[in-house]
Amino acid sequence: MGEGLRFIGVAERRARLGLRHRLGGAARAAGPAEVAESLVALHGTDPATVYLAVGARLAEPAKTVARTERALYEDRALVRMHGMRHTVFVFPTELTAVVHASTGLAAAARERASLIKDMAKAGAPDAAWLAEVEESALAALARRGQATAAELAEDEPRLREQFVYAAGKSYEGVHTVSTRLLRVLGVEGKVVRGRPLGSWTSSQFRWAVAPEHPELHVGEAQAELLRRWLAVCGPATEADLKWWTGWRVTEVRRALAAIGARAVSLDEGTGYVVDGDVGPVAGPAEPWAALLPALDPTAMGWQRREWYLAPELWPSLFDRSGNVGPTVWWNGRVVGGWAQRPEGEIVWRLLDAEGVGRDAEAAIAAEAERLRGWVGSTRVTPRFRTPLERELSA
Repeated sequence: MGEGLRFIGVAERRARLGLRHRLGGAARAAGPAEVAESLVALHGTDPATVYLAVGARLAEPAKTVARTERALYEDRALVRMHGMRHTVFVFPTELTAVVHASTGLAAAARERASLIKDMAKAGAPDAAWLAEVEESALAALARRGQATAAELAEDEPRLREQFVYAAGKSYEGVHTVSTRLLRVLGVEGKVVRGRPLGSWTSSQFRWAVAPEHPELHVGEAQAELLRRWLAVCGPATEADLKWWTGWRVTEVRRALAAIGARAVSLDEGTGYVVDGDVGPVAGPAEPWAALLPALDPTAMGWQRREWYLAPELWPSLFDRSGNVGPTVWWNGRVVGGWAQRPEGEIVWRLLDAEGVGRDAEAAIAAEAERLRGWVGSTRVTPRFRTPLERELSA
C-alpha cells in the first residue's frame, strides 16, 4: 500500500459503487440516458444487456424497453458503436467524438489495412475500387436513413462481391464485401447500429450513418474518457484502467497525468481517483439488492474484482472466455446468479451467503419480481452462457 496515501477499503469502494452505478435505492436514475451517462458506457455485444442494465437502475422500470428504444432510435440521445477493446457499447451521443478519437482510430487503421490485405491476397479488386464502393454505400445509407446490408446492396450491387479468406488454411472461408466493409466503417465511426430487425433482444441490426462529430486530438480524448470513467469507477489501478480502455500503459499514465488524478492506497496497491475525490464517500442510505445482466458494466468494470466478487464464484458465473453471466448483488458484492426459465420465471441462487439474512433474501426476491414485471412475456437468453445460468434456466 502506498505510504502516506489515503487508504480506501472494500467497504467504501462498495459504497461508491452502489451510489455512482445507480444501484442503491434513491440513487436509481430517472431515464436511460441518465443511466448511460452515469456509467459512461453500456456493454452492447449482447443487445439485451443494454435494456436489462438500464432497467436494473431505473426508479420506475415499467417502460424500460420503450424508453430505451426512444433514446436510441428517436431522440438519438444514445448511440451503439465500437469502443474500448474493439467491443460494441452504447454511449451517450455526446461522447461519440471522445470514444472515436480515444479508442477507435488505431483499431480502425488495423481493420481497414486487414481488409485491403485480405482482398489483395484473394485477387479481389484494389483499394481504389473499395473506396468507390464505400462512397456509394454511404450515400445510399444517407438516402435510406437506416438499412440492412442486403438493402444497401440493392443500391450498390458491388457490396455483394465475395472473396476467399485465408485460402488453403483450415479456417478458409468466403467473405462478402458488405460484411467486412460495414464492420470497418463501424470501427471508423462512419456508421453505427440502427434499429434491430426483431425485438429488443435481436442481434441483427440495420445500419445508420454516424452522427456528425468533431475530430479531437487523441491525447485530449483519452484524458476526457479516463476522467469520466474514473469519476464513476474510481478508485482503480493502472491495471484496471489499461484493461478497460485497451490502451498501452504509457497512454494510461499520460491520461492520468493530464487530468491530475490523485493516488490512493488500495488492498491491491496504488489506485487513482479524479482530483477532488480523495475524501470519504457515503454510500446509499439503505442496503440494496440488484439483479444485473450478463456483461453488465458494473460486473465487468474492473480487471481486479476480488473486492466485490469472490474468486471461488468465478467458475459458476463466468464462461471460458471471461464473460460474466447474470449476477445477484447484495450491498455492493456479488452473492449469486440468476436466470430466466422458459415460462418466464426469474430464478436465482445464492453462492456466497455470508451476511445475507432474511431481509437480504426478501430484497433479492423483490428485485426478481420487479425484473419479471417489466420484461413481461419476452424470453432473454444471454449470448454468452455460463454454468449457473444454464443450470438455473433448465
